[in-house]
Amino acid sequence: MKHIIIVVFTLLSVGISNSQTKVYSGNSNYSGDIICTIKNNKVYKKSSNYSGDIICNISDNKIYNKNSSYSGDILYSISNGKIYKGNSNYSGDIVMTIKDGKVYDKNSSYSGDILVNIRDGKVYNGNSNYSGDILFTINDFVTIEEFVAIYHTYKYVF
Repeated sequence: MKHIIIVVFTLLSVGISNSQTKVYSGNSNYSGDIICTIKNNKVYKKSSNYSGDIICNISDNKIYNKNSSYSGDILYSISNGKIYKGNSNYSGDIVMTIKDGKVYDKNSSYSGDILVNIRDGKVYNGNSNYSGDILFTINDFVTIEEFVAIYHTYKYVF
């Protein structure tokens, strides 16, 4: 009985540590359409888990370039739904605002400035809800920091 409990806990911990979030192009869930994979706060190219394929990593509300933790390699800083360029917290450096499932350009909350909106794991272009406007699909729940890393990957890497 003791061995069964140990095996169950071992399998559960392996399953938890190996959990990955996949991001697919458009409305797809086909493995050939994977844009990136998130595992252990790192965003990898396509379905890779190789350290050389790290696009960015997430630590303490910051998105770093590749596998760096150097302050000069901070791509974005996130605070209260505001996404700042680099290591800034200056209002003039806000590149996006995320609020109520919508991503707005800069510091705006105007409906005409919606870059993308998120519904049920689908990320739509602008304020659309048309299936033809799905930019990418996320197969699991993500944090705001993970979403910013995904969006960066979609916009600048993919």
